[in-house]
Amino acid sequence: MTERRVRLLGSELRLTRDSTSVRVRDGELLLTDGPFAEAKEQMAGFDLLECADLDEAIEVASKHPVARFGRVELRPLVEE
Repeated sequence: MTERRVRLLGSELRLTRDSTSVRVRDGELLLTDGPFAEAKEQMAGFDLLECADLDEAIEVASKHPVARFGRVELRPLVEE
């Protein structure tokens, strides 16, 4: 990937136990510690956010269109 220069972005994610799932249903913010994805669920894409803390990341994720019908999983990167 590096030799072909096709890799645009990548970083190691922290463990799934460090993740937070964000959903919005009927205007209510629903948070779940961990991913707990069902086997039929698949990652459809990703956004890399730079937020001050988890609270800011939750606020941003709650406004993402996918949070209204799916789930936004917040996963911190491994800090170097």
